[in-house]
Amino acid sequence: PTRGVERWLTQTLSATLGTSPGRADGVCANVEFPFPGAMVSEATTAAVGIRPADDPWAPRRAVWPLLEVVDANLGEPWLAMLAAHIAGRGEDPEQARRARRFSAVRHLADLLDRYSVHRPAMVRSWSEGEETDGDGAALPEDLAWQARLWRQLRDRLGVASPAERMGRACELLRASPELADLPERLSLFGLTRLPSTYLDVLAALGVHRDVHLWLLHPSAALWDALAAGPAPGRLPRRREDSTADRAANPLLASWGRDAREMQLVLSAGGAVAGESIGDRNHPDTLLGRIQADIRANQDPPATAFPTSREARPVLAETDRSLQVHSCHGQARQVEVLRDAILHLLAGDPTLEPRDVIVMCPDIDAFAPLIHATFGPGREVAGGRSLHVRLADRSIRQTNPVFAALSQLLALAAGRVSASEILDFAASAPVRRRFRLDDDDLARVGHWVRQAGVRWGLDATGRGRYQLQRVEAGTWRSGLDRILLGVAMAEDDLRLFGGVLPLDDVDSSDVELAGVLAELVERVGTTVASFATPSTLSEWVARILAATDTLMDVAGADEWQRRQLGSALEEVLSEGSAAPDALLALTEVRALLTDRLRGQPTRANFRTGHLTMCTLVPMRSVPHRVVCLLGLDDGEFPRRTAVDGDDILERDPHVGDREARSEDRQLLLDALMAATDHLIVTYTG
Repeated sequence: PTRGVERWLTQTLSATLGTSPGRADGVCANVEFPFPGAMVSEATTAAVGIRPADDPWAPRRAVWPLLEVVDANLGEPWLAMLAAHIAGRGEDPEQARRARRFSAVRHLADLLDRYSVHRPAMVRSWSEGEETDGDGAALPEDLAWQARLWRQLRDRLGVASPAERMGRACELLRASPELADLPERLSLFGLTRLPSTYLDVLAALGVHRDVHLWLLHPSAALWDALAAGPAPGRLPRRREDSTADRAANPLLASWGRDAREMQLVLSAGGAVAGESIGDRNHPDTLLGRIQADIRANQDPPATAFPTSREARPVLAETDRSLQVHSCHGQARQVEVLRDAILHLLAGDPTLEPRDVIVMCPDIDAFAPLIHATFGPGREVAGGRSLHVRLADRSIRQTNPVFAALSQLLALAAGRVSASEILDFAASAPVRRRFRLDDDDLARVGHWVRQAGVRWGLDATGRGRYQLQRVEAGTWRSGLDRILLGVAMAEDDLRLFGGVLPLDDVDSSDVELAGVLAELVERVGTTVASFATPSTLSEWVARILAATDTLMDVAGADEWQRRQLGSALEEVLSEGSAAPDALLALTEVRALLTDRLRGQPTRANFRTGHLTMCTLVPMRSVPHRVVCLLGLDDGEFPRRTAVDGDDILERDPHVGDREARSEDRQLLLDALMAATDHLIVTYTG
């Protein structure tokens, strides 16, 4: 399911595939670990002949023809709800439409793809001209337009949708197993959710192959309790899911819904239950007792809260297996976590940094604090060093060119404030292009404050805010003051052309003042070029030109520029279906947002260092010490509003994804993965 689990699995296999008596000297190499979705896609591709990279129904490709369909029908009565949303309440109708159009259509493309994966029966009913939810009921009146929009897109593409192709693909895989280039035995490891279409494909492959699902489940006892009940179907979650009643342990009942529903989905799909393996003896610690109760699906013993203190189970005075720290803010959380880890390492010579995993809901927010608090190679008892590796961060954090481009796009779409340009100038690629050091940036910031620069390149740029007659506080007026301060002597300050020179510019600052003027001039040229709606190919050319004009990287960092070029080429390839579509700046920002998310690699995890990552990549991977950083109220579990356009969220089925339920399951997985210690910090 994730690169982190893959890395752990390869290391575990290598420790058992060796040639020595203990077999711990092996190597696991040249093994492919495809994601489950990729394997299912390859199998169906072999059957129907449409490669995933070329599938016009893929959301990143389908958004362009869908954009044309929406534009062509936006005035139709049946699409009035979407038209009203896109129009918004802006003063300029065209500007308001541009601001919402692409993001709304991209969201719809994702929804239609999700329907094909999770509700194929519903999509197939749409292809037959019906407007039902797949279970025979009519769609809600306010969502029926989606079925008609889907049919319009189907006619525009002229290719059967994945939901329509799935039935035929499964039939072919059952009849001709040689179509799929797969081995005789398939193992899907660590799945936490299985959409109905994936289960159908696996069932088709299982006719002629051994298909094994290695599932991470917190309690074999709960599994048996659910298996003893009546065989479920694919049920609506609200009315017929009573699995929580069979979880006697309160943590299993409140945190383990995803695990329970996974079992129901598999039972409904006809999967045969295998054996339960991997239960271990739990130490007689607080953490061990909690884990044992979860595995046994039982309430804590009745003596846990007796009237007599002597009857309570007694913990050892040195038991620090479970620690929960309430801290004053994020910075203090990181400090407390560092001290807790150092205490454990100093007190246990057998504990290594590789045995510790730190998981955080928002790794990008904590990354600067982690770097500042842990520092490089902190010494631990015994002469060991504590090195920290941050994994699965967003591309904006790992590639400074992406970060600077994000700043530039946000700057161009905003008011071009003084702080925005100063922050942009402080980014590494821009500093290198204009040869700015820390002293230069401090000096420039002082000038900008003294010159009274607030926002706007010039008075004309303030026109959209109806302030086109107010020049004061713009970059133009501020630069005039700075440059006049260079040209005129300090002992004879006077107005020149109505401008008061800045008296804090020395003769040695001539070059720096010119660099600042050049930077602002280039930013202004870029902002002006970004203001005109253009085709995707023209936007790619503009972005690359702006990058070359405003940014530079060292020879060793040339990969950063190449990575941006590759990402833009991929965007251009996906948009080839609508080469003439005009996009505004806000739409381009929405298009590129998805490209800046984290892309963890195998090398990020389990390198021998103390690894810090988000909650998903290393879920359920056992470590001697598991730390949960930043479980703040409002951040975890996630508070997500119900998407009013999502048919699946309107009436979810058992097994459908739900963010808060997933976060609770992540917490349960982390609790069960800790073999010796669990450390939790939050803002109190």
